[in-house]
Amino acid sequence: MLIIAINGSPNKKGNTACLLQEALGQCQEMGAKGQIIDCQTVLKEQKTPFCVACSSPCSGKCYKDTSLEKAYALMAQADALIVGSPVYFGSPSAQLKAFWDKGRQLRSEKKLINVVGGAVTSGRSRFGGQEPTLRTIHDMLLVQGMIVVGDGYSQDDCGHFGAAAQEPARDDENALKRARILGKRIFEVARATSPLRLR
Repeated sequence: MLIIAINGSPNKKGNTACLLQEALGQCQEMGAKGQIIDCQTVLKEQKTPFCVACSSPCSGKCYKDTSLEKAYALMAQADALIVGSPVYFGSPSAQLKAFWDKGRQLRSEKKLINVVGGAVTSGRSRFGGQEPTLRTIHDMLLVQGMIVVGDGYSQDDCGHFGAAAQEPARDDENALKRARILGKRIFEVARATSPLRLR
């Protein structure tokens, strides 16, 4: 089983990365292979780092032979994605949005249908827009035909939208716990839905 964490933060080792590591680490403890994609890194070499709808349907020509193409190919092989972003004005970061928008070819080719997805986020204050950010990420996953899960697990509790931290995330014990629970849930649902992902 392959589970990919997508870091939508401009900071590779920041609060969002901390939560992603917790969730992905839990999946790896349960037996999954894990990998992290850093949105800002793969977007840096793009001539235009955001989608300009240069072709319809998307042919992927604007990112051919780049690390972005490799990132999308990796996502197309994943059983699950854990998507993370800091809160920027009550929504995901521009880095995550640009990364997701340029992946229109994944959608037109139905590469992420029945892939399991969950979300993590971090904000400066306790009620700093984390839930709207998680819901926006969920919407992004749903538009790809993905199976969205929250941070509930049978041996824990029903959970909520996903893991949401008040920065600094490494000091937010509840958020770290929720990230681990999210990881367990993602692994469980990815394993159960494996027959739906015909590749």
